[in-house]
Amino acid sequence: MRTGTMARSNSASKNLPLFCKVSEKGTLLLLYIQPNAPMSSIIGEHDGRLKIKIKAPPIDGEANEELIRFLSEILKVSKSKIHLLQGVSSRQKNILVELTFDHVRTILLQLLNR
Repeated sequence: MRTGTMARSNSASKNLPLFCKVSEKGTLLLLYIQPNAPMSSIIGEHDGRLKIKIKAPPIDGEANEELIRFLSEILKVSKSKIHLLQGVSSRQKNILVELTFDHVRTILLQLLNR
């Protein structure tokens, strides 16, 4: 099942460490979210953050819920292993994923290079 479209961006894959950082508890993702998209998808790098379009509106936490669901699907991890640390009501969000940096980095690189 396809989880969304990917825009090719060689600069995004080279800059992946800018928005994917090692954390004591897993991997920290620095994200820029665009809600109300036709479908949820990873776009590429945007101002040092990974830009993700989310199909849900930014109302009553719907976009945050869809973001966690989408990340869970593409990273193949339980939603309980994904934590919104900062940016509950902002487009700029910091997410902790309880997976190793290498695991998250590998998956994101594969998705960005499609």
